[in-house]
Amino acid sequence: MNLVVNGDAESGAGGTADPVTGVRGWQVVQGAPALVAYSLGGGYPTPADPGPARRGSRFFSGGNSPRTALVQDVALPKGGPTGRSAVDAGRGGYTLTAWLGGYAGQEDGARLSVEFRDAKGTPVALSVLGPVSAAERGGRTALLERTAEALVPPTARSARLLLVFTRSGGGTSNDGYADALSLTLAPTGGHR
Repeated sequence: MNLVVNGDAESGAGGTADPVTGVRGWQVVQGAPALVAYSLGGGYPTPADPGPARRGSRFFSGGNSPRTALVQDVALPKGGPTGRSAVDAGRGGYTLTAWLGGYAGQEDGARLSVEFRDAKGTPVALSVLGPVSAAERGGRTALLERTAEALVPPTARSARLLLVFTRSGGGTSNDGYADALSLTLAPTGGHR
């Protein structure tokens, strides 16, 4: 089960390149993102450009701010009848996945990180995906999949997702793009 709420930019206002003030499931902490329709055209990613095979109708962009940042806090599932989860037992693995990209030869980009935190909110682990460079995209408008997998620290009780879009050069659009963001947990290994 994907723990990210609205990781596909499908919920809430949007559909154009105009910035929005809020995004369902996320707290906008800097700048103003846009939830852009794949059908918009005008140089934005289209269904014909590289991206998720099972994409919805929209994706995240950085809007027109030099730096746009969104945060989402996720509580990790608690243990079953015993109160002890796979994470508590040191057997809880996670997979963080994002489709990240940008426009043509520009270096505007998007980065997704997950910071696992203990019960006091102290960070205990960090994983970062992106940004995807213009060279990695072959100088074309595209979103490419990035994935990280590891064990969740046994003391982790929550995860903070941070989605950051950065404009690197000229122009007024922040052409960092993101879609299909997910954080999933699964037991790994045998009994200890």
